[in-house]
Amino acid sequence: MHYREQLLNLQAWLSEQILGQEELVNRLLIALLGDGHLLVEGAPGLAKTKAIKTLAQGIEGDFHRIQFTPDLLPTDITGTEIYRAEEGSFKFQKGPIFHNLILADEINRAPAKVQSALLEGMGERQVSFGRQTFALPELFLVMATQNPIEQEGTYPLPEAQLDRFLMHVNIDYPDAASERDILHLVRNESLSELSHLDQSAAPQVTQAAVFGARKEILEIHMAPVVEEYMVQLTMATRAPQNYGDDLANWLDYGASPRGTISLDICARANAWLMDRNFVSPDDVQAVFHDVFRHRIIISFEAEAEGVDADTVLDTLMARVAVG
Repeated sequence: MHYREQLLNLQAWLSEQILGQEELVNRLLIALLGDGHLLVEGAPGLAKTKAIKTLAQGIEGDFHRIQFTPDLLPTDITGTEIYRAEEGSFKFQKGPIFHNLILADEINRAPAKVQSALLEGMGERQVSFGRQTFALPELFLVMATQNPIEQEGTYPLPEAQLDRFLMHVNIDYPDAASERDILHLVRNESLSELSHLDQSAAPQVTQAAVFGARKEILEIHMAPVVEEYMVQLTMATRAPQNYGDDLANWLDYGASPRGTISLDICARANAWLMDRNFVSPDDVQAVFHDVFRHRIIISFEAEAEGVDADTVLDTLMARVAVG
């Protein structure tokens, strides 16, 4: 089976299992294909945990969930040395970061040194312990979650560390029709478990298929005019005064070159998942907010006026011309 067909089958199956969160499913697959990591923000009970657990069922790889708490230590993530009495020496015991798919639940509940341990692994794809360095798996995806409701006793992620995430996705409640479908799905799943019936089998996408798909995505055609459009969007975040005094007052810092690189790979992956062999400006616009939301810093004046990052990005996108 062709790589694209395998991944599209996986997307269709995920959409059947995770109802009302089509955007989250799409962003998870873009992160997987873009070899990046995802920061998801949403209220409790919106299937954030279920989404990545279900993804793990559909691809070749192992999954681990890390619940971030204020008393967590860096070694609880990376691993530690354990004394082996039979060998008379210390041996490194790998931590949960050495799995393929990781859910970092409520990442802002742990202190900065714990966040750094995870984010270093995400950025460097390796863990250093003493004088030794251990490589992380080639297929490595972290989905970190934040709860926007409770902010007491949390440790906000610094902007420099937020930049390591490919996308920052905000998810909302499902609509009434999806809510009814969720009720039926959960009821049927419970009946299947009680009756010991087999539920719909998950497609098994190999790691080789994921790596093959990544290569195809990098080779997808992108016209120079689309590439220039992406560059101009990034430049607009750095020189907002060229696009209006309101933007100049709203923006303190723009996106880094990592933002442009992320926009490129996400737009390519979006086009590939839409079964196209070229990238259009629509693909760039489809992922623009999620790629740049955490990479710009809005001013105090913007916050005082009730202007958020999405409003700034909406205004930028409306004023930067294609081509």
